[in-house]
Amino acid sequence: MFESLSDRLEGIFKKLKGRGLLREEDVMAALKEIRMALLEADVNFKVVKDFVEKVRERAVGKEVIESITPGQQVVKIVHDSLCDLMGGGQSKITLAPNPPTVIMLVGLHGSGKTTTAAKLANNFKKDGRRPMLVALDTGRPAAIDQLISLGKQIDVPVHATRPGDNPVAIYPDALKKANLEGRDILILDTAGRLHIDEELMDQLEELKKTAKPHEILLVADAMTGQDAVNIAKTFNDRLNLQGVVLTKMDGDARGGAALSIVHVSEKPIKFIGVGEKVDFLEPFHPERMASRILGMGDVVSLVEKAQEAVDLEEALELEDKIKKDRFTYEDLIHQIKQIKKMGPLENILSMIPGVGKQLKGVNIDDSAFVKVEAIINSMTMQERRNYVILSGSRKKRIASGSGTTVADVNKIVKQHLTMKKMLKKFKRGKGFGMPQFKF
Repeated sequence: MFESLSDRLEGIFKKLKGRGLLREEDVMAALKEIRMALLEADVNFKVVKDFVEKVRERAVGKEVIESITPGQQVVKIVHDSLCDLMGGGQSKITLAPNPPTVIMLVGLHGSGKTTTAAKLANNFKKDGRRPMLVALDTGRPAAIDQLISLGKQIDVPVHATRPGDNPVAIYPDALKKANLEGRDILILDTAGRLHIDEELMDQLEELKKTAKPHEILLVADAMTGQDAVNIAKTFNDRLNLQGVVLTKMDGDARGGAALSIVHVSEKPIKFIGVGEKVDFLEPFHPERMASRILGMGDVVSLVEKAQEAVDLEEALELEDKIKKDRFTYEDLIHQIKQIKKMGPLENILSMIPGVGKQLKGVNIDDSAFVKVEAIINSMTMQERRNYVILSGSRKKRIASGSGTTVADVNKIVKQHLTMKKMLKKFKRGKGFGMPQFKF
């Protein structure tokens, strides 16, 4: 996410920070490079022009020239300007005073509407809400089956429909069912097309009149770059959107859509999809995203993810085990599962200030965790709790059972011992780092 843009900006700011005094021509040269970096990141041309002009107005003034650290002052100005460009602050879903809150998801075919509907329902469920999903993409039977499957996965009911049914006629039954079951969130998964056409828009406008949704959210694929911006503008002109959900942000190294869409459509980004799993939908925080773009990390989001994944009682129990030097393979595999709950490892590490830069070019492979789990799962309970008994014959049996080699098993044993030593240092206040699982 924003990898290429972050790399370019990092190089630009490194030059500025290295100078004790900044002249106006130095700032203008940097802004020229920033302009090119944004254009290469697929940011809308008009957005780039307005952004650079706003930064220039502030960056060539007394605020920078008379600053003790002028280079850092320019970085702060760019950071604040990026926040403004992406909406300034977090924009939340507006809940109706009288439930259910009706949320209508719209977008083109393939943008990720059905998956996003389930992710959104999962988020609401975590917040203690009682969501219900409604399958209104009746022109595509696979979409109905997919939503039913996702609903079962997150234990959220789905008002299913038959292929070919009229979505507008279906809605009243869905609303009645939601009221009877005490559902306070109703998420409508509507039909999409491969392109914007009158038939699609007419159907959505008719559904809007009938359902009177409190929120209409466009689900747009960030990988489409400028097309996502144009799609947002077209949908907004016809439906008056309340916000945008950008999907596949984990696969877009440029990120131009996220930086352009708010400015062009004048509608906020409310959520971003950062992975395929139902847990990987994040509220969009412009200030946090600006920090990540500029390589400053995102500690607040990291802490929030950790709080969601780690139970307090389990954390205290782990602390007690560390104190008593009883950190076993069972504890190791449990910690791996906790880390996996937080999302892709690369995303997690990118939130730690400075770590992203250190890992540049390093291939972070989440699948390494799978091999570690397979090896530990092939151990007996006694072996997991006492590594000392792992003889050569036992290691050979474990390797055979996990589909790995004895060398792989030896690596896990070594890394587990390394982790135990680091945890001892941590216990004494010396600090420690995370071991790397390499194969």
